[in-house]
Amino acid sequence: MAATERAGEAPRLSYATKVLYAVGATATNLKLRALSTFLVIFYNQVVGLPPQLVGSILAAALVFDAVLDPVIGQFSDNLRSRWGRRHPFMLVAAVPYALAFFLLWTPPADWSHGALAIYLAVCLFAVRFFDTFFELPHQALAPELAKGYDERTNLLAMRHFFAVAGGLGMTVLAYQVFLKEQPDGTGGVLARDGYFAYALTGALIIFGTVLASTLGTASRIPYLTPAPQRQITLKGMVVEMAQTLNNRAFLSAAVSMMFIAVAVGARNGLEIYFGLYFWELKQSQLATLATMSVVGGFMGVGLAPVVGRWLGKKNGAIAVFAAAVLVHITPVSLRLLGLAPANGTPELLALLYGEEIINATLAAATGILLAAIIADVVEDAEVKTGRRSEGLLMSANALFRKMISGMGVFIATTVLALANFPEKAERGQVAPEALYSLGLAYIPIIVGLYGIAIGLLFTYNITRERHEANLEKLRASATEQAAAEAGPGINSGEVTTRSALRPEASA
Repeated sequence: MAATERAGEAPRLSYATKVLYAVGATATNLKLRALSTFLVIFYNQVVGLPPQLVGSILAAALVFDAVLDPVIGQFSDNLRSRWGRRHPFMLVAAVPYALAFFLLWTPPADWSHGALAIYLAVCLFAVRFFDTFFELPHQALAPELAKGYDERTNLLAMRHFFAVAGGLGMTVLAYQVFLKEQPDGTGGVLARDGYFAYALTGALIIFGTVLASTLGTASRIPYLTPAPQRQITLKGMVVEMAQTLNNRAFLSAAVSMMFIAVAVGARNGLEIYFGLYFWELKQSQLATLATMSVVGGFMGVGLAPVVGRWLGKKNGAIAVFAAAVLVHITPVSLRLLGLAPANGTPELLALLYGEEIINATLAAATGILLAAIIADVVEDAEVKTGRRSEGLLMSANALFRKMISGMGVFIATTVLALANFPEKAERGQVAPEALYSLGLAYIPIIVGLYGIAIGLLFTYNITRERHEANLEKLRASATEQAAAEAGPGINSGEVTTRSALRPEASA
């Protein structure tokens, strides 16, 4: 508890440190968007593997990654080192993370399907493993760096800004530069040649941003909560994990985000198929859509703190989430009803561009508020258990999402198979029946999954008042414990000052 008080008395977080912390989100979201946007179509349409095989490997990699999450989270909560609990993991991840990402997009050209499937599995497992090695400790830093109800939302909004820049920004570069479709029809996402430069650039960005975020936040290590000095058995660790995760607010938010993850996995897996074949867009138009997503993402960064202050994090998340779902399904619903403009018309582009920018704005605000909701569970759990377990909470949340988000990818590839979607398909040559089946399956899946997620958020029970009360309880407990350690005859003001000056404060 004294450590918690020392962390609370840390110097004010500088703007430069906030930026360097937030830039770390670039790497993970670059990886996430690359896998969700291009991996299926690359290994299916370019490399030539069957879509369900690719989907199965993606799902298996997610499960493997998810199982490791709580282990890494618990270790990062309890690691004692000169670099604190989080930074050693983040630093170690930089080189292998970047290398695995590069290799994923440069498979040998003359291998058999079986050998290529093994290659995909190994590279994908490595990418996800080292991403987790960095991302979980990085997420766990946020509740320690920013403790205030609104301050935390603002920091996570900045983090989301760089996530958008990394993920969608790299997608725009892919469409406009690395995988650009030439006027004569050559190049594009279906041509193998452009993926080398795409992979190399992505790997360099991952390495640079991971390193910058790790070193840029190292100055805060003396003020972060140190790991406890203790011996704990495996059984004791399991008991502690169960006690920490037995929290209504956490379970409400985590299970809600599980359903979101499934929906997002299905949506992202089918997104490029809708763009190329359902709407028959050119790659320049897909790039414009991605640009609209970037603009909307940045607008959402500004919207989230405003909504959080106005409605509170829970109510704000529910409101913008529901609006985002309604906006997202509008174009496909209109097409199924025969009311959408024809492909290739300016009216259709206006509809799609408008949907993209509004939906991206609302989705970004939703994501930021949900991240802040999970972060607020840290102090709530600490009040109940006496332990700070940011890593465990973040990893358990990731575990639930990853174990089930693979189902979203599997749903996407299964829909393609059931719709008899052809391999190496040409734009404008896909049977109308297959396209109609694609849209008809998409709407109820997305609405159903997102609807369950929204319903679960209503059971989340941490308000602004409860969060501030939790902080006050932790401050009072820290002062009492420091007084008990210092002995009788010392008033609480002296205890608070002395506890901040103890040698272990810089351990």
